[in-house]
Amino acid sequence: MSFTLAIVGRPNVGKSTLFNRLVGRKLALVDDQPGVTRDLREGEARLGPMRFTVIDTAGLEEATDESLQGRMRKLTERAVQMADVCLFVIDARAGVTPTDEMFAGILRKMSAHVILAANKAEGRAGESGLLEAYSLGLGEPLRLSAEHGEGMSELHAMLEPVAKEHAERAEAAAPVVDVDVEDGEEHESWEPTEARPLQIAVVGRPNAGKSTLINKIIGQDRLLTGPEAGITRDSISLAFDWEGVPTRLFDTAGMRKKARIQDKLEKMSVTDGLRAVRFAEVVVVLLDAEIPFETQDLRIADLAEREGRAVVVAVNKWDLETEKQDKLRDLREAFERLLPQLRGAPLVTVSAKTGRGLDRLREAILSAHAVWNSRVGTSSLNRWLSEMVEAHPPPAPGGRRIKLRYATQVKTRPPGFVVMCSLPDKLPESYTRYLVNGLRDDFDMPGTPIRLHMRSQSDKNPYKGRKKSTPSRLRKHLGKGPYKGT
Repeated sequence: MSFTLAIVGRPNVGKSTLFNRLVGRKLALVDDQPGVTRDLREGEARLGPMRFTVIDTAGLEEATDESLQGRMRKLTERAVQMADVCLFVIDARAGVTPTDEMFAGILRKMSAHVILAANKAEGRAGESGLLEAYSLGLGEPLRLSAEHGEGMSELHAMLEPVAKEHAERAEAAAPVVDVDVEDGEEHESWEPTEARPLQIAVVGRPNAGKSTLINKIIGQDRLLTGPEAGITRDSISLAFDWEGVPTRLFDTAGMRKKARIQDKLEKMSVTDGLRAVRFAEVVVVLLDAEIPFETQDLRIADLAEREGRAVVVAVNKWDLETEKQDKLRDLREAFERLLPQLRGAPLVTVSAKTGRGLDRLREAILSAHAVWNSRVGTSSLNRWLSEMVEAHPPPAPGGRRIKLRYATQVKTRPPGFVVMCSLPDKLPESYTRYLVNGLRDDFDMPGTPIRLHMRSQSDKNPYKGRKKSTPSRLRKHLGKGPYKGT
């Protein structure tokens, strides 16, 4: 495998901007206010022919271990221990601060390979800060401008020795990051692979326990958690092997009602979360057992269905529930009543704190993914259509019966069908729902979004009105002998 580079430094020195520059995409949120990044974000970086993993970290701050900033610092320190080389970034325009000096001393003890980079060093404004950086005792500072891409070739030269050191492990394929799921995409097998892992997005309202649940699934405190609502800002993707299934999990920011979102950063976080839903194959809508099926929960679940993703509903904090049987019965009744478009989708109770129910959650996700990839044979589909029409014929607007001629499946992920019929624009929506519900029940496709389209097929004879013509070969023979002139 390739080497790992961790970008560390004080808040607002340009770490996320540099991260986006290295991965070639705007994956990390960037804003002028400090402390935007809170979790560790990984990406596949490239500098010329060099490929490596880069980690964006939260800003290093002096804080108590129990505070939010203290927990963020612990995650950053863990990233430094995981990484093969550490890129310590300072703000050349602000110069060296006491905080920079303190963390430089910590990095000298924690990491064997530390590269000092003075960011925002373009022009004369950063020259004094670049000279001050020598005082940190980390060698010659690298002059960078992450915003304008200056200093990338020098960074490549400094990373080359590390790349050569890890060359023997570079043959293993790097995981695929942020793979789009295209509508209608078909595969011979739906089984996830290392190159195309099963992609799962965990979404829900703030403080529902999304980060805690993912930490419990992967078996390590990889994501920042705490009692505060709205800790997660970036949509963090994590690749791991979930009991033999190559998986990529997306943790997303909590989604509040649109009217309550005033902060610019929260708007960016929610937009990033919606992007994660579009990248995912299965969306886990996480509810709080104390206040399930709030209006915002329903909107989130409906969003996942409209995006055409397989949906699993998980109810968290189940360990706090005392009347479990009665509560579960009420949850199932509310689910069927409030989300009829997801009728039959898995409903699983879990406890992110204790880890109970994670085996059931995994089975529900794999089952929903299999249904999302399901295909129905054309002959079986048309036999089913004949039976559905016989049991409940379509209406006859204006005395003309609408004829459903045949059906075929045109795509999977999610399943999409086309029915050829006469007068498709006169077929009521209720009859389309009747057919969709029949597809769910008869072909065992509970919960997954189903796309059913009606297309017109004309009754007209395609040869009607065409002038008959005598074949040229026959005309040649007619021009000879007794048949001449006929």
